[in-house]
Amino acid sequence: MRLGYCSITWGGVVGHPTGVTSVKDLFYLTHGDMRRAVTDIAAAGYEGVEMFDGNLVDFADRPQELTDLLDGAGVQLVSVYAGANFIYPDILPDELHRIRRSAELAASFGAERLVVGGGARRAAGTTADDYARLAESLDLVADIAESHGLAASYHPHLSTIVESPDELDRLLPNTRIGFCPDVAHLAAGGGDPATVIRTYGDRISHVHLKDLRRDPFAFLPLGQGELDLPGIVAAIRDSGYDSWLMVELDEYDGDPRAAAELSRDYLRDLLAV
Repeated sequence: MRLGYCSITWGGVVGHPTGVTSVKDLFYLTHGDMRRAVTDIAAAGYEGVEMFDGNLVDFADRPQELTDLLDGAGVQLVSVYAGANFIYPDILPDELHRIRRSAELAASFGAERLVVGGGARRAAGTTADDYARLAESLDLVADIAESHGLAASYHPHLSTIVESPDELDRLLPNTRIGFCPDVAHLAAGGGDPATVIRTYGDRISHVHLKDLRRDPFAFLPLGQGELDLPGIVAAIRDSGYDSWLMVELDEYDGDPRAAAELSRDYLRDLLAV
């Protein structure tokens, strides 16, 4: 397996402010220096990087700058992360416009994968139709990704309508998009990550790894929390998945490169067993 790292730790995540009044422009952004992020990720020993769609948009008018940055660091842009509500018919065309733009940019920079999260929770409560709309929308995302030579996967996430194993079961059988297990989000949503991975092993097309402490709640570098990461990695291996493992850490109370190095050392030891 090859090891990659997500750039989110170098500034956290925000939404593009234009998106408040223009849904088609509501890209995710890491509010930090991508040059430092890519350089640190490479120096920490990772071969690949995942970025948010909005950070690629920042390079759209100066593409050679990002290409030179990746080439100079010796890392590959593996995947691009995007997201949307996906359940509101009136705004879905504009959301898909944004997904299409994300896929176009991802492909232009040599990425292999498009990862999406989403499925809004309504103030009035989630309906059964919301899962059907989400499933249909994710099929469209898969179509868009494939038209640009990318593999698409869905990432269950806290605050969406797909947090728990039961909610995942309501979605995945009804859409053809691939599955991106984020092991910490699965655990925080009440699931056992290894069990979920074994249940949907044939759907896995991307993986996010981070550790978790439940009380007080925090996402942590690998090996610093309470997840059974050896059991999780064994489940991933047993599923037949043998590709990129992307380490992700939303934020870190310290140097993000140091966090990346902690996870790298833990993963290298674990994968050597």
